[in-house]
Amino acid sequence: MHHTSPEMQACIDACLRCYQTCLGMASHHCLQGGGKHVEPEHFRLMLACAEICRTSAHVMLLGTAHHKHTCAECADVCEDCARSCEQVGDMQDCVEQCRACAESCRKMAA
Repeated sequence: MHHTSPEMQACIDACLRCYQTCLGMASHHCLQGGGKHVEPEHFRLMLACAEICRTSAHVMLLGTAHHKHTCAECADVCEDCARSCEQVGDMQDCVEQCRACAESCRKMAA
């Protein structure tokens, strides 16, 4: 069985938490809140963030060196999503999970 380093496992966990948070908040908080929460650019970014987080976790679990590429992109998307969620407001959980994931993914991409 492939051994996952503690650092990589922490990044996988951060990605999955961010995936769950972004998808959950988009599906419930944003759709129910309406207004700027469902503006296309913001809403698409949240879905893109959830997807790249899920994908990054998946690629790390596969154990290929390609995780460096998905993690680099994931960090960028997470940063953008955190900024967007901050601007929309009332989305602190998402902001925190995105920032934590971005930081963890930057380390994995290095």
